[in-house]
Amino acid sequence: MTLSTAPIGATPTVPVVDEPLARLPRHPAGKNARILRSQRIFAYVLLLAGAAVFILPFLWMLSTALKSNLEMTTYPSPLVPAVPMWDNFVKGWTILPFTRFLLNSILVTGLSVIGNLISCILPAYAFARLKARSRGALFAMMVATMAIPAEVTIVPTFILFSKVGLVNTYWPLFLPAWFGYAYFIFLIRQFFITIPDELVDAAKLDGAGHMRILFSIFVPLSRPVIAAVAVFSFVGNWNNFIGPLIYLRSQELFTVALGMNFFNGQYFTQYNQMMAVGVVTILPVLIVFFFAQRAFVEGAKGAGLGGR
Repeated sequence: MTLSTAPIGATPTVPVVDEPLARLPRHPAGKNARILRSQRIFAYVLLLAGAAVFILPFLWMLSTALKSNLEMTTYPSPLVPAVPMWDNFVKGWTILPFTRFLLNSILVTGLSVIGNLISCILPAYAFARLKARSRGALFAMMVATMAIPAEVTIVPTFILFSKVGLVNTYWPLFLPAWFGYAYFIFLIRQFFITIPDELVDAAKLDGAGHMRILFSIFVPLSRPVIAAVAVFSFVGNWNNFIGPLIYLRSQELFTVALGMNFFNGQYFTQYNQMMAVGVVTILPVLIVFFFAQRAFVEGAKGAGLGGR
């Protein structure tokens, strides 16, 4: 160690130490990289295992759709058919008017989705932005209706529609969707309250009313949660079996979910043809979710962030 000294009469200076600065402790980069790589591999393994569990029923359905009647009655039934029977798709689809059933399902599902969106966006905006003394109580009452099982309302709803002569029509299947659904209102309301108040205040300064604010600000910014609600509504109404079973009497009005029940015979069930039609009817659900999955995930995540 050397010290620098100043001449006599000069201003004293601080001694300079020529020793190197002490090094700060560091975490070994290699160890952190190995930990991150191990965590990523573990996460990928879990995701692949979960994907395999969820795709296994679909693969079983496809395998069953390609089996012959002899392979269906063989025990144990082979996992992979020896000769794929592709004509099961044609036979299953043409044995009943499934094209008509498909169009009926599209009609009922489309009207129900539109009704859910319109009837849920409006009250969600009211619960999120309109000021009222009883707003919290009304919102709590609305959320409490989700605790009522759907089975409790089947009999009184059937009596209501039978009194007005709407049995054996599509009205009982899509009309309730136009009166709101508590869970969808809750999701949209949770997303609405995350929108900044500054945007609403700026719109009010420009003279915009509530309807203009709703359709010019809230709806464009809330496309993810609206897409999530649309997907939920589409899947629920497309797979609805109890409603058509209760209200529809004529075969030309049947939906796909109800038409597939005809494969169940008294002594024998055509499982291969049933699975073939099931593979075809599940494709619209897969297509809708494939194109809306990004908005679906963002909407479901954004709806859970709000709270005020």
